[in-house]
Amino acid sequence: MLFEIKLKPGESEDLIYKIAAKKVPGCRYVQIIKKSLDARNKQEIRWVYRIEAEKTVPKKTAKVYPQVKKQSGRVYVVGSGPAGLFCAIRLIRGGIRPIVIERGGSVEERAEQNRKFFAGGELDENNNVQFGEGGAGTFSDGKLNTQTKDPRNLEVLEIFAEFGAPQEILYLNKPHIGSDKLRGVVASMRNYILKNGGEVRFHTLFKDFTEENGKVRTVILEDLIGGQTYEEEAEVIVLAVGHSSRDTFFAMKRHGLAMEAREFAIGVRIEHLQEKINLAQYSVTHKLLPAADYKLVSHAGERSAFTFCMCPGGVVIPAASERGGVVTNGMSDYARDGRNSNSGLLVQVRRTDFDSSDVLGGIAFQRAVERKAFEAGGGNYRAPAQRVEDFLADRRTVRFGDVVPTYAIGTEGAMLKNIFPEYVSDTLKRAILDMDRHLKGFADPDAVLTAAETRFSSPVRILRGPDGQSVNVAGIYPCGEGCGYSGGITSSASDGIRIAELICEKYI
Repeated sequence: MLFEIKLKPGESEDLIYKIAAKKVPGCRYVQIIKKSLDARNKQEIRWVYRIEAEKTVPKKTAKVYPQVKKQSGRVYVVGSGPAGLFCAIRLIRGGIRPIVIERGGSVEERAEQNRKFFAGGELDENNNVQFGEGGAGTFSDGKLNTQTKDPRNLEVLEIFAEFGAPQEILYLNKPHIGSDKLRGVVASMRNYILKNGGEVRFHTLFKDFTEENGKVRTVILEDLIGGQTYEEEAEVIVLAVGHSSRDTFFAMKRHGLAMEAREFAIGVRIEHLQEKINLAQYSVTHKLLPAADYKLVSHAGERSAFTFCMCPGGVVIPAASERGGVVTNGMSDYARDGRNSNSGLLVQVRRTDFDSSDVLGGIAFQRAVERKAFEAGGGNYRAPAQRVEDFLADRRTVRFGDVVPTYAIGTEGAMLKNIFPEYVSDTLKRAILDMDRHLKGFADPDAVLTAAETRFSSPVRILRGPDGQSVNVAGIYPCGEGCGYSGGITSSASDGIRIAELICEKYI
């Protein structure tokens, strides 16, 4: 029997079982199917539960994965972000033992290296917020909601829960793990791969591959610790490299892999006081309510603008992966209990805005913005920032107000319009005022804009056919966000599973 229950914030979920017992006499099984917050009526905010209750306990059957009959060559998974990790796990469950290649370090090493960089230390171009075990999403909010309808999305949530994520992600309307908890989950996934015959090589850079008769023959790798380049036989190479592996894209272009330029988006991180966002969304401040989020789109200008990766109670973090550039991202822990909230505020960039005759023209565009941000911040990875009131008035910020920037290395008051093309700055101004009509206080004078948010998505797609393989080299499987086939943790993980399924089918 399926039914709905509403509880006041703070009411114990034990009430669910009491209500179920009344609705289904002799009830022995109660399962929460979905949990969401209904805040439409500000005077009567309620948690809404969709419940399944039965007199008998349903039998659970373990998922059966078709097993490969043979594996005739080595399978390499390049990248250990969501796409790479989930691809590797699914390969193992189908009977294939992959070799995972990761240019960065383990998640523990990454956390330590990021701590040093955030404190003003040197940038490690291979081990940072963008690169390393878990991918860029490990140092974000760990959001798992997605707009895609891939049936594999549920499997993604189940696997995350299997490896230590909170069980609530299986039924929350807007599931998230939090950066702090996600690191442990990622480490558990790595241990599973190792215990089941897979291999994980950290600090190993994918350089290139060789082919013979249009098929992969070898993979060329570099040991970044020892400085040695070596070659190994390979039959399958999964390119789950992430959106920031620019050197990989250049190498694949030189090799002649079929690619195309993509549209993307750039902008800033906007920070508000979390308390004010809560008040705007709930009309009350209530400790029993979760940190409020938002998702906004504006069509007030000639171009669209939108918020992305909103981090309630989070911080803005340094996310550079190349020397001489400033890149921002947002991160929050599971508790989401920080003073500020932040979100990407982005403007669409069209192919006509950069040299799209060069398939990698979007990378040059991104780099130019990142380098201007680096210079505007003082040339030491401090980020240029501006109060909203000052940005709208074309006035340099000399003093911040209620909202103190959380960017760890520090910020410099700057004129952000000098960092972006004019159409980006103009669109941001229109969007801020327009979004304020939908979320009161979005244009708060003391809200802070920090630049530059440039890694929203990959500016290139490596083309693949229905079989998941490159359209011109058999054995190359472009996968995930970096190759242009997903956006966010869940859709990237789903794409990793999809590619693994296609690979396994070859050997069944």
